[in-house]
Amino acid sequence: MKQSHLRVVIMGGSSGIGAATAIAFARQGAHLVLGARGKEGLDDVARRCRQAGGHADVLVVDATDADAVAAFAQDARDLLGQIDLWFSNVGSGVVGKFADVPIAHHRQVIETNLITHMNDAHAVIPIFLEQDYGIWVNMISSGGFVATPYAAAYGASKFGLRGFSEALRAELGKKRDIHVCDIYPSFVDTPGFKHAANYTGAKLSYPPGVLAPEKVANAVVALVRKPRAVTLLGAPDVTKKLTQLAPDLLASGMNRFMETWAKRADPTEDTVGALYEPQQGASGVHSGMVKRPASAPARPRRDVQPRVPSNDNTLAVGAVLIAAAVGLSLLGKRSDN
Repeated sequence: MKQSHLRVVIMGGSSGIGAATAIAFARQGAHLVLGARGKEGLDDVARRCRQAGGHADVLVVDATDADAVAAFAQDARDLLGQIDLWFSNVGSGVVGKFADVPIAHHRQVIETNLITHMNDAHAVIPIFLEQDYGIWVNMISSGGFVATPYAAAYGASKFGLRGFSEALRAELGKKRDIHVCDIYPSFVDTPGFKHAANYTGAKLSYPPGVLAPEKVANAVVALVRKPRAVTLLGAPDVTKKLTQLAPDLLASGMNRFMETWAKRADPTEDTVGALYEPQQGASGVHSGMVKRPASAPARPRRDVQPRVPSNDNTLAVGAVLIAAAVGLSLLGKRSDN
């Protein structure tokens, strides 16, 4: 399939990874339909797509509304004529100790991160079955493998997404041309922290080694040529292995790390962020909190799959952070004896 003839749907396409992926597909000449709650953000990304050489239509939709998503899918197919790839990328989070966060916010995170992806799949899988082909890309995260203290609902949603994908992949196993593809990045430099609800009392910031959203976007584009069930980007490969070896120890170490961070970070007031309403205006691709290289990202090579090399700095930093967390836990356990 030629990428210039691609018909792509991106849910959560108004900022961050969704925006970067839309632009990456646009550079290949794809025709896109972008969905999200905020029209200003969608219009901004559509403009960037046109500048990149693609075509993009925007449809405002609340992905937590199953009926609205079903109607959106039909409208998208009418606009595109067919749907080759659907990227489920809607997500949100609330940071804070579980008991300190109102239960309604935890519920909203589950609705936003898990139920919206199920709504997407329920709307597009019948279209794929009718076409007898299609690629459903499920944005998960390293939180699908490793517990996330101070983000319990987020972790629950990501573990749920992993299980959902595995079940759906099994059901569709006899359909050779219908693919369920999961993406597991570690921290990505997007406006996500600015959109997140925050009940830690501390200002959120990204750790060292944060991924560029363009790296994730290129991994999604590469799935068109060679769909794969699981794509790991950044630290998830390390966290997955450590979680299998010592899940409780790793979670305990991460919790101690978060406790230390919350005490040392600059103080701030609690906020619900964009948990219930979209951010005003256009948020863009990057957070603005991380210094990025001035040069434009390279286009993804069509003959290379998005594998993380062994000397990848992000992987190394992720491993160091995880090892440090585990080390803190070990030291703490020794001091308690």
